[in-house]
Amino acid sequence: MTTDQTRPATDPHRLRAPDPPQTPHSVLNIVIPVYNEEASLARAVTTTRSFLDNGFPFSTTITIVDNASTDGTWQVAGALAESLPSVRAVHLDQKGRGLALATAWSAADAQVLAYMDVDLSTDLRALAPLVAPLVSGHSDLAIGTRLSRTSRVKRGVKREFISRSYNLLLHGTLGVRFSDAQCGFKAISAQAARALLPYVHDSQWFFDTELLVIAEKAGLRIHEVPVDWVDDPDSRVDIPATVRQDLGGIVRLGSELVRGRIPLETIRRTVRPGDPRAPAPTDASAPETQSGSLLRQLVRFGLIGVASTALYTVLLLMLQTMMSAQAANLLALLLSTIVNTQANRRLTFGVRSRAGTLRHQGQGLLVFALCWLLTSVALSLTQGFSPLVQIVAATVANLVATLLKFLLFRRWVFRPHPADSTSAANSNDRSSHPTIISGGDK
Repeated sequence: MTTDQTRPATDPHRLRAPDPPQTPHSVLNIVIPVYNEEASLARAVTTTRSFLDNGFPFSTTITIVDNASTDGTWQVAGALAESLPSVRAVHLDQKGRGLALATAWSAADAQVLAYMDVDLSTDLRALAPLVAPLVSGHSDLAIGTRLSRTSRVKRGVKREFISRSYNLLLHGTLGVRFSDAQCGFKAISAQAARALLPYVHDSQWFFDTELLVIAEKAGLRIHEVPVDWVDDPDSRVDIPATVRQDLGGIVRLGSELVRGRIPLETIRRTVRPGDPRAPAPTDASAPETQSGSLLRQLVRFGLIGVASTALYTVLLLMLQTMMSAQAANLLALLLSTIVNTQANRRLTFGVRSRAGTLRHQGQGLLVFALCWLLTSVALSLTQGFSPLVQIVAATVANLVATLLKFLLFRRWVFRPHPADSTSAANSNDRSSHPTIISGGDK
């Protein structure tokens, strides 16, 4: 039962890895980051402590991290640390969930490090399945997922849409396979944390995503556990600001990966020195970027285009209730373009390997910029008309851009590229693909 006054490092964006523990005080350390949670903190910690003390199979410590709260949160946290067994409290003078987790994990002396949200949205019965694969050494990270078919989730349409759109964006831009980046229910082995944290730069909400992406790209094992989850109506997350930060984080992280600034192979060897490399992509030969006849490509491109246009229209209808017509148009086009590029890459132009994925998405986004320009002009010309007229005009403009998109895809984006051929041919020796173990049907 201790309380700590901890200040962040001089540069909070360079997050420090935990020091190697001597003798672990407990098997599991659960971090609960809080900001102005005076009213709900006591219930969350006492409920969690009671759950852990009644049959949980591993020894545990709870660490409350107060993120520069301006109410009485720190006083409540200190009182809880004094009155409850194996509860610690840490105060930071600077906000940031990523900073809170990195600080607490750096000071923890447990074998497994975890975190959960103070609102207890996730059913605690998922905690043992989350931690067990890390204790056994089978996996390196574990995440709760709200997007499995066996998960039971209660939340509004808006949050459901934002969550699925964000994960779709990650899959399309960074080529990851884990299903739910931002569920507030995760765990990591101390060994993996020591290897990964020096390369995680975000100190805010993108921390989770950056940690997971680097881990997957390095070939570490990520275990997924379907969870029962109930939305907290009093959530303090600033959605617009978080979206802007996440988009910036995706661009930055993608750039670092493309330029080879993160030593993925070193991370893999540090965490899993005895593991063989993950299997290479099914098709490790040069991509067949012009597979099949022109007619077959046109048919597949057309079918994908119809599906993408339908997706775009549905997204636009939903987003127009949340933001301006231009902003809704931009986001709907961005999401549908990422899906469209990935589908055409694989199904229309026969690119099977992962080589060149980020470059193709970048080129696809340039094509997207043209589509956005066309639809923006259509919206401008119909300004003052009903939303239905605007949607029809934007949809027609999107269809007009489809033919030009096909020509650009065929003649520019998915033309054979020497780098693709070289990267794919060397994938057996150089690539590190993750092993993802799902706790249920995906």
